[in-house]
Amino acid sequence: MSNHLADPAAVGAAVFPARPEWLTLSAALADEVPVIADRDDLLVTIAPGAGGGAAACFYPGPALIEVDGNHLKVDPATVDPADISDRTRYPATWGALTHECGHAKHTAWDPPDDAPPGVVDAAMLLEEARMEAAQIRRRPDDRHWLRAAAKDLVADDLHLYADPATAPQMTPADAARAAALLLGRADAGVLTHAEVAPVGRVIEDVLGRDTLDELRIVWRRALRTADDDGQTMLDLGRQWCDILSTDPANPTPPPAANGDPANGTGAPPTGPSPIAEAIATVLDTVAANVAHEQPPEDPATRAAAAHAREEAARKEAERAARKTFRPGGPRDGRTALAGTRPPKPEERTAARVLARALDTAGVRDRRAVRTTSVVPPGRLRMRGALAADAQRAAGALPTAEPFTRITRTMTPTPPLRLGVACDVSGTMRWAREHVASAAWILANAARHTRVPADTATVIFGNNVRPLIHPGHTPSVVTEFQSNDNWEDIPTAIDALDGALGLATPGAARLLVVVSDGQYRDQPRAEGQKRLNRLRAAGCAVLWLTTSKHDTPLDGAHVHLLTDPAATAQAIGRAATAALRASR
Repeated sequence: MSNHLADPAAVGAAVFPARPEWLTLSAALADEVPVIADRDDLLVTIAPGAGGGAAACFYPGPALIEVDGNHLKVDPATVDPADISDRTRYPATWGALTHECGHAKHTAWDPPDDAPPGVVDAAMLLEEARMEAAQIRRRPDDRHWLRAAAKDLVADDLHLYADPATAPQMTPADAARAAALLLGRADAGVLTHAEVAPVGRVIEDVLGRDTLDELRIVWRRALRTADDDGQTMLDLGRQWCDILSTDPANPTPPPAANGDPANGTGAPPTGPSPIAEAIATVLDTVAANVAHEQPPEDPATRAAAAHAREEAARKEAERAARKTFRPGGPRDGRTALAGTRPPKPEERTAARVLARALDTAGVRDRRAVRTTSVVPPGRLRMRGALAADAQRAAGALPTAEPFTRITRTMTPTPPLRLGVACDVSGTMRWAREHVASAAWILANAARHTRVPADTATVIFGNNVRPLIHPGHTPSVVTEFQSNDNWEDIPTAIDALDGALGLATPGAARLLVVVSDGQYRDQPRAEGQKRLNRLRAAGCAVLWLTTSKHDTPLDGAHVHLLTDPAATAQAIGRAATAALRASR
């Protein structure tokens, strides 16, 4: 049986903290384990000498976890386990506690009294990796702490440091035990295969590849076994014994101190065996890797940081919108407009067609709702009527509702927020006429549709200029130049977000970018951050370009325009799809 999973019949050691700090810390740990173990009946004792001879131990009978305070390495009076950042001062102890919480949650089976000791020993050996795999599936952040405790837990189970005479030797039993505890943890996802590779090679030398492959099949089946399926675990334990030709009634191999089977002399071992050295190397490597890993963050801290980042991004977007869409617009720098012209008849027609399409997309569905009642109107259900009669005959107040009727209600129509940003660098001259036309068509379609719609269009180059202001229906088409040598796409996205609320739920939101994506590194990286934020908030992103060799930002839905004159139609189809998807 595992050195730190006690006999289910055991009641725990009578360990009384020698100092009041240990009693206080025991109570503090008991307050934390309900979340880790998903049960609220666990007691915790931490004190020097607790743990049943291991770093920690779980007693299923009294639902007690004992932790050896000698492994804490810090003053218990300074420990605050409720503070996740404080746990980094004693990661191995917290990992041992987490491991025992995993047993408390996931080792939900007890071996029967008549089970052969060798089978039980093998099943409990397989339980170590199986339980940790289940724990990190349920709580992925616990992987860090289980890794931090791996050195102490595995060393305890293998008697690696306690006595050189009992350390693992080059025997099949010791090699198999090391395989289950280390290679099994790698397959469980706690350790990595690269970390356990050194001991894996030595284990294969001892067992042979065929035997190791057979054992690997067994422990991998254990990893897929349910928490309460003790029968399967015992069956796997029997298979383990059969593969190793172990006597199920006598699981303990002869003590290594009586002789070293590896040298065939019968003399006591003169130093660490190759497998013991490999195990120590692996455990030291894991401990060193854990020391350089980022520990899990407090969910509350993580949420607060995410909220702060979102708030900062929102304020930055609002500042960009105020600067871009202020009366008169920005007047400094390049990125020039080129005057206005009256809309063409075909543009007026396109605006009306798009308005009808948006109306169709925004038609509210009628949703059927089935309700029951004691009295009409509605369809009489005889079962309900008989039930009501029976209740009256029994002198009870009738609760049956025999009448059923269906009512149909209209689902709410989502508003549409559509922002368009057009690149006006020198390589984008093809888009000038088509985007100017599309911007006018979209703004006028929004005025005529019954769907609440708001659109805005900006051009971006060395600066960001408004082409269509939010909520404004222009009477003329505004044209622009395309001669810039920079692409300020981050500010363009921020301006549209701040003006239209593209990152705010509650509407069908669409950002359209017309560009070849040929940006410098800085605006590209910053623009990608903005685009990722909008997509994470549920805003659809359409990228219009004319060449398959262009380089749009990652995550956008790219549409290749074979006919640039169809820019307005492409945007209209995307807006219609966004409305339908949000209903």
